[in-house]
Amino acid sequence: MILENIELRNFRLHKNNSIKFSDKLNYIVGGNGHGKTTVLEAIYYLSTTKGFGQTGDSEAISFGENFFELKGKFISLTNNQVRVFFDAVERRKKYFLNDKQIFKPSEIIGKFPVVILSLADHEITMGTPANRRKFVDSIISQASGTYLKMLLEYKRTLKYRASILQQIRENKSNKSLAELDAWTETLIKLGAEIILHRQSFVSEFEKYVETAYKKIMDEVEIPRINYVTFSTEFNKQNIFVKLQKSFEERRDLEIARGTNLIGPHRDDFEFYLNEKLLKKFGSQGQHKTFQIALRFAQFYYIKDKSGETPIFLMDDIFGELDSYRSEKIRDYLDKVGQAFITMTDFTRFEKFQKNESDKLILIENGKVANA
Repeated sequence: MILENIELRNFRLHKNNSIKFSDKLNYIVGGNGHGKTTVLEAIYYLSTTKGFGQTGDSEAISFGENFFELKGKFISLTNNQVRVFFDAVERRKKYFLNDKQIFKPSEIIGKFPVVILSLADHEITMGTPANRRKFVDSIISQASGTYLKMLLEYKRTLKYRASILQQIRENKSNKSLAELDAWTETLIKLGAEIILHRQSFVSEFEKYVETAYKKIMDEVEIPRINYVTFSTEFNKQNIFVKLQKSFEERRDLEIARGTNLIGPHRDDFEFYLNEKLLKKFGSQGQHKTFQIALRFAQFYYIKDKSGETPIFLMDDIFGELDSYRSEKIRDYLDKVGQAFITMTDFTRFEKFQKNESDKLILIENGKVANA
């Protein structure tokens, strides 16, 4: 899959820009705060219906304006025109695929697969279990629409069940216990399926991580992933029975606390190098290399599972890498296909020996100087 071009109107610093891309490497170079990362964010919006940062849609609008608009053309087996429009007055975002409005983001997730490697990835190896669950779930969801629907249903069930637990705790009444049991049964069924999907994913994904790590570090270290859930037995019947038993044992405690205490929403994923826990013993360099290996592994996993080549976004990561790893990653990128790489330092770009098919895009104060 290739993103041929993009148009940005009133999107952060970009008032009205149109950029045509190379189908290979696109180097987006500019100073901090000039709008180069905004180009990646716009690509992410078109690919997923949302931005990759913590800010809301309204904060992406250019100062003094009341809307933003993004357009792009994806080329694969068929051509797809995508448009994202956000109106600050109505506080509504609309997503259009080939002039048809799409109302459910789940219909788009995975259609235009995207992988982003950024400085925020330190949260995957150094952050909380929630960061790692989000990372794993995002990969499986792009590769499997079935898993995405299951995950969304699980989250809805968690929300409704938590509400019932709160009602029982506050009202001191048993009237809602039957309703709680019904939601618990649904949660167990969905939870067991999610755990099995995650276990299957980890067993496959680990091989992709090993391959990527070897490409970057020549097999100096061996990576491993351990899935931490409530049970070590990955068998549908056993997991279902054990989940059921756990809910029965903690029913009173959940009611007392008014919250969901059991299920895959509390799982974690541990990363190891040479059988040493990365989070506890890893150096900054090892963390960064592992994060990069995870993203390249994500790229090839989604490509193999979906049959579609993802778009690869890399945001300002080369500034933190030594020349050895930078060159290794540059060589690896040649095999990826289309990629978008932001950089602040033009001199570092020169070390990458730009190919004729690659493109340099200069961004200055939200304007495209060379595209």
